[in-house]
Amino acid sequence: MNKTLLLLACLTLADIAPARAQGKVKIKTKKSSPVRPAKSEAATQPTPASTDLSVKYADLVSAERLRTHLAVLASDEYEGRETGTKGQHMAAAYITEQFKNAGLQGPVPNTADLYQQHFNVEQVTWAEGATLKVGNTSYAWLTDFYGLNDSPFTEETTVKPVFVGYGIEQPGYSDYAGLDVKGKDLLVVLGEPTSADGKAVLSTDGSPTKWGNDYRAKALVAAQKGARTVFFVSFNSTSNFAKQTARLTPYITRPSTVMVSDDKPSRAPAFFVSPAVGLQVLGTTDAAIQAYLAKIAAAKQPVPAPFKVKPMQIKAVRKRTTLDTQNVLGFLEGTDKKEDVIVISAHHDHLGIQDGKVFNGADDDGSGTTAIISMAEAFAQAKKEGHGPRRSLLFLSVTGEEKGLFGSEYYSKHPVFPLASTEVDLNVDMIGRTDPEHEGKADYVYVIGSDKLASELKVINEAQNKQYTQLDLDYRFDDPDDPNRFYYRSDHYNFAVNKVPVAFFFNGVHADYHQDTDEISKIQFDKMEKRARLVFHTAWELANRDGRIVVDSNKP
Repeated sequence: MNKTLLLLACLTLADIAPARAQGKVKIKTKKSSPVRPAKSEAATQPTPASTDLSVKYADLVSAERLRTHLAVLASDEYEGRETGTKGQHMAAAYITEQFKNAGLQGPVPNTADLYQQHFNVEQVTWAEGATLKVGNTSYAWLTDFYGLNDSPFTEETTVKPVFVGYGIEQPGYSDYAGLDVKGKDLLVVLGEPTSADGKAVLSTDGSPTKWGNDYRAKALVAAQKGARTVFFVSFNSTSNFAKQTARLTPYITRPSTVMVSDDKPSRAPAFFVSPAVGLQVLGTTDAAIQAYLAKIAAAKQPVPAPFKVKPMQIKAVRKRTTLDTQNVLGFLEGTDKKEDVIVISAHHDHLGIQDGKVFNGADDDGSGTTAIISMAEAFAQAKKEGHGPRRSLLFLSVTGEEKGLFGSEYYSKHPVFPLASTEVDLNVDMIGRTDPEHEGKADYVYVIGSDKLASELKVINEAQNKQYTQLDLDYRFDDPDDPNRFYYRSDHYNFAVNKVPVAFFFNGVHADYHQDTDEISKIQFDKMEKRARLVFHTAWELANRDGRIVVDSNKP
């Protein structure tokens, strides 16, 4: 489950010996070319009319089988499976071997390994020697200023920013009215206009709006206006720039991973400066800036700024290293409706090693990855015994989810099977634990997005649950106002934006989420088995029913 997408908005072992080293799991080696499995002798045997095939093959998705795969993927040997690193490549190799061993085909064209879809990402770090000067005063990196995202300042550059107040653009209120900021650098005040008692004046009930909650909304508008960069500053007396910077320093100094793309970034590169820097650039005092902001709050409208902006000199260089990474694809061809494709997805990457600690990500998303491997084995066995699905199935294990949904984004832009032929994506991300909301309650699973595009998908999933698994289906995260925004934070989303119906299966966050304590010893395999079987039953029904679900809704 991706945390990067909300990290800056919130700013916020039991050691498992490697399973292969213990001899618990042996990985067979086969040639890389895909093999169409021949029907086994069992395929010639008649199936009793009373046999429910969905149950027969769902039973192969067992706690024992899930544990076998997870013991490998969530072991220290895999070094936390960080995107583009040795551990992530090992995870991709393991998943590839399981798909081969099950008899799935590798569908990736024009490549030596038909099971792996390779692409490049970049590891980016801030170079030493960043500088900022206003007049004769020099300011220090990670003391008085820092940057996020990218930087155009590869050498010392003179910048005279355009001051645009709060940088807000909405009906009835625009800090950009009459301004042309294309190609320019902006100075923007963090937060939003508030009354003397701290209530937001741009909302109907005084609660904070997106402008006050998240700088990224302003960076997005700035990019849409064509700005080159945005320098953010807070003049809120309750904020503490030094404390905030110290808290963020480990994140800022850690290498980040980005997609290699020619696309223009959706948000303008952001820098953050201390109040002292902001006041000097504006050539004013704290009392004067507070009086100015109070006028805006009283008017509930932008007020012309009386400040004379001073230029500054800045240098902030980003170093880039290209890394190879890969999605893993296993394909099971259908029978009479084989042109329709059902995707079952999960992500195999996690957070790697940080401060010497291995973040094994047993739940996030070792649980989902092992679930789709086990489902692939079960569907492949059904086909070997003459009960293959009518529609084709693509088991898609993606990389880079934790970095920003990179693997699913790459697949959606370079689909092996046309997205128009892709009927649905069933995404499995974290199904091995219990969140605080459900401690001591009946077995459950959050289902997210199942009726946002195709109302029938939710109905089908509910019917399968009622017949087979009897889980409490929790839909609370479908609320468009839910602050967690989970619908946008896992790999199904890159299918949804392309109008492919989705359902996201999720157990919610817990104390070990994105911690080095997310270990296999804490996985509840009985719950994981039942959730994985629900996904299997839903996939079985979708793959074998007469009609294809249709896009008939457009819920936020």
